[in-house]
Amino acid sequence: MERLHPSDPSRIAGHRLLGRLGAGGMGVVYLGRTDDGALAAVKVIRAEYADEADFRARFRREADIAARVDSPWAVRVTGADPDAAEPWLATTFVPGPSLAEAVAAHGPLPLRAVRVLGKALAKALGVMHEQGLVHRDVKPGNVLLGMDRPRLIDFGIARGGEHTALTSTDAVIGTPGFLPPEQAGGQGAEPAGDVFSLGCLLAYAATGRLPFGTGAVDAVLYRTVHDEPDLGPEVLADPELAALLRTCLAKHPDVRPTAHELDEALTEDTPDTGTDWLPDPVVATIAERAAALLALPGIEETVADPDASPAPGGQGPSRRRFLALASGGAVLAAGGGIAAWLALRDDGKAKTPAGPAPRQWVIGVHADLTGPQKAAGQAQERGVRLAVDAFNSRKDKPFTLAVATADDAGRPDRSAAAATGLIGNRDVLAVIGPTGNASVSPCLELYGEAAVPLITVSALASSFSTTDRRSFFQGCPLFAGQAAAVNLQLARNQGVRRLGVLCDRDGDSETWQAAQLTDRTLDIFAPGATSYGRVVPRGTRDLAPVVTDMLAHGIDGLFYAGTPTGAGKVAGALAAAGFKGPRAADYSIATTEFLTAAGPAAEGWQFLTPYTGPEAPQVADMARAHKAAYGSAPGIWTAEAYDAAGLVIDRLATAAGGGARPARAVLLTALTQGTYRGLTREYTFDEMRQVKGNLFFLHRVEGGHIRYAGPIAQPTAAG
Repeated sequence: MERLHPSDPSRIAGHRLLGRLGAGGMGVVYLGRTDDGALAAVKVIRAEYADEADFRARFRREADIAARVDSPWAVRVTGADPDAAEPWLATTFVPGPSLAEAVAAHGPLPLRAVRVLGKALAKALGVMHEQGLVHRDVKPGNVLLGMDRPRLIDFGIARGGEHTALTSTDAVIGTPGFLPPEQAGGQGAEPAGDVFSLGCLLAYAATGRLPFGTGAVDAVLYRTVHDEPDLGPEVLADPELAALLRTCLAKHPDVRPTAHELDEALTEDTPDTGTDWLPDPVVATIAERAAALLALPGIEETVADPDASPAPGGQGPSRRRFLALASGGAVLAAGGGIAAWLALRDDGKAKTPAGPAPRQWVIGVHADLTGPQKAAGQAQERGVRLAVDAFNSRKDKPFTLAVATADDAGRPDRSAAAATGLIGNRDVLAVIGPTGNASVSPCLELYGEAAVPLITVSALASSFSTTDRRSFFQGCPLFAGQAAAVNLQLARNQGVRRLGVLCDRDGDSETWQAAQLTDRTLDIFAPGATSYGRVVPRGTRDLAPVVTDMLAHGIDGLFYAGTPTGAGKVAGALAAAGFKGPRAADYSIATTEFLTAAGPAAEGWQFLTPYTGPEAPQVADMARAHKAAYGSAPGIWTAEAYDAAGLVIDRLATAAGGGARPARAVLLTALTQGTYRGLTREYTFDEMRQVKGNLFFLHRVEGGHIRYAGPIAQPTAAG
């Protein structure tokens, strides 16, 4: 939770505001306290959005829907005013982590806990569905684990059947990875869709992974519609639960159970109160959250409150305030109060805090330093260190920086621990990383909760589905950029009129995305050009017949997305057929593995990459510094990591003002503002905190080596 900003109100209606729980583009969620001591989450919408057409009708509907959900397994609405200058909605505050955060920090839940959770959420959905309502965004981030029970939250996009007129027919509302196939295909939301989403949620709770994977939005939605869910060995160890989840995840909504049927099928008892169904580390986190209410900031700085007076003889909280904040002793009953009361002496007087230790200014690096992507991770660590060294060498520097690293070895199950270590270092102001897509989702909630800015370099997926993005910046999201660059290079610049697009499903989760977008956007960049596409099923070893078929259909250029080994086979088949047209492959193919697999047939192949590479003229000074420091040329992604660190340094200097060390949240805000010109590109972030106008760079195989050939002009439509 953040402190209140100077511009924030002290009160909203009957709520004394204590701090910020979160903020988004449309408003702020505050922690508030009523005069009788009850805590509430108060959602406030900015005035400029409240004046938009139909907005107040939508907000009034949200308040009405939430008020109609009367269930102990859902948060309760305690007040609302849709007609205020800044409309607000208050709900019961649950001082506990979200399911997404708990799984990220402590790993998957035991299967009994998964069944208990499923039963509780099925009950909450059952009440909604009886009221004719559909939640439409059931996901781990919308489930809070409280001291007494789990609760479903966020009815902001819930709909009743009578309200469809306010829903855009072109909008896909929900979260990819939890969105049911029918909604992914543009159909309306029905109760069966909530059951599908709940099945995805429970699979995630049991495994720590999404059943349809992560990656770009289109790729996730494609797998949701066409592929079977991956429940993993964790769920398969319980055949009864596995069978039930497969039914929930059926492609056709009529096959899925209703929420009530799912409730009855889950044989575990739902907890009346308490947390004994959860593993101890999660219980400890819940207790710590509740105990942390004792450190609510800024209370004495706003409206006077006799209940907030300090304990006799010190600055600590009074017993009366502690009991009020603990909601009738729930914290003490669960053991969480022990940590809280350590702030007080046995005689009830506050301890005198020690003087603050000198603070460092640290940039963290969260990377794969010892696993399968260690080359990229180590290259990024070196890029950050070079940027920090360059800054520290300045005589006029306003502060001195240091670097701290955390190695997740490229394993998603170690990502949360790596993040926790960096977050726990109070001197870390921002973090660069993680290295790969799979390590991002497990740590997003943790960085977001701590307001630590996280800037990725080589994690390129455009969707990380389970969590919010409150502190997440993507320096290089793929989007459709590679497809546009491929079509610009092959069709517009090199004259391809019949492009073969070969998608090898042996590739990773981005393979289908790259091939599909290339096929879909061809005529935008080369009107009159056509494509011929083939999708090769997983496990296909002989690609020569596919190449023969594509040549028979008159292709004069080819784009391949799949694996380096598969690309080598395609290159060999094309060479054997005497094909001389332009050949390109997904950027992930640009490896020594491809060069080895293709041999002489690799010559002339092209790659449109999101990174510059060490030979680019614009990174020459950095490359010389790398050679001096490490005795070798920089690797792939070193320059981009150098830029990401430079961005953080630039914003730190801005946020520091007169030299004072900024808080993490202040730096977070500074990163959203202005433009930074790095070595490789210009950094300006959009409303999703993804860099605008992502550049791509041409690399070509020449003399058996992959050579940098220059940037591709910013793709624009032909015209």
